[in-house]
Amino acid sequence: MPDVSADPPTAASAVHASSLGAYTTLRLGGPASTLTVAVEPDEAVSTVRAAARKGQPVLVLAGGSNVVIGDAGFPGTVLLLRTRGVRLLDRDPRGTLVRVAAGEPWDDFVAHTLELGLSGLEALSGIPGSAGATPIQNVGAYGQEVAHTIEAVHVYDRHEDARRVLTLPECGFAYRSSIFKHSDRWLVLEVDFRLAESADSAPIRYAELARHLGVTPDDRVSARRVRETVLKLRAGKGMVLDPEDPDTRSVGSFFTNPVLSAEQWARVQDRLVDAGEPPSWPAPNGTVKVPAAWLIEKAGFGKGYAHPGGVAISSKHTLALTNCGDGTTAALLDLAREIRDGVKDRFGVVLHPEPVLVNCAL
Repeated sequence: MPDVSADPPTAASAVHASSLGAYTTLRLGGPASTLTVAVEPDEAVSTVRAAARKGQPVLVLAGGSNVVIGDAGFPGTVLLLRTRGVRLLDRDPRGTLVRVAAGEPWDDFVAHTLELGLSGLEALSGIPGSAGATPIQNVGAYGQEVAHTIEAVHVYDRHEDARRVLTLPECGFAYRSSIFKHSDRWLVLEVDFRLAESADSAPIRYAELARHLGVTPDDRVSARRVRETVLKLRAGKGMVLDPEDPDTRSVGSFFTNPVLSAEQWARVQDRLVDAGEPPSWPAPNGTVKVPAAWLIEKAGFGKGYAHPGGVAISSKHTLALTNCGDGTTAALLDLAREIRDGVKDRFGVVLHPEPVLVNCAL
């Protein structure tokens, strides 16, 4: 199996892959009909256009950190996006505009922005995957999300066969969602971020992070200190990729935190009985966000809960479903269904998957 992440070819080229698991953090997934590497945006667009002429579906993979691919693989063209580059474009009173290639490893980009004296992404440190994947599901963690700093997303519009620049409102960002998610229309090529010129972090918005920093919410501290703290927190939960740690063979959080109406929240509270009061946060329009991890644990699925198919809940974090080394996508989805149905039976809340499911379904 070629290692396309190191020393990629200088032009788009087809490579052989017996399993797409080699290109995902789960290490699961069957083969592709065609696998092509692109190191320039033009090559990526040409690959997608060529597939369209042949009537082939296209799957774009970069970091492969938020995707679950079926055991049968993908019956079409898989585009491995290996574009690279970071550019400073301009400065204005709002901050510095930074353009990053979609294939740039996300955490490398975050670290680079701090080296440049820019802040706004520090709480998103340690997240696996590529920069181009972050707007797709509006990646967020520890009180930050990319929608807070994205100014524009440069895309290829497959429907119109044209390149476009989508502004922040046009991206339709919502909680772990955007117009790009669950749509094959858009190929993300580059992303523009407007970042503050400051060695201080953005205001700390997440209670756990504030507690570990020894500050109160809305305080600012060194952005580098925030990054170091977040990396430690994520590593403790198995959320920083480590080839020696099987708990990191996952897609991170498998389920999104449910956002409940006041009526739904009241029904959950009625069912609590001896489960105790769950943590919760106010959300827009009178809704309440409840941590999926708490619901999963109280429904009887603790850390390390194993499925006979070689998959398990992470021993470090209840939201991460892991491939123990000999798992299959079918087994992983069986475990996810068991958890989803158990939470529904216990609390009447339906959990929804966070990763993109390719040629498989929950």
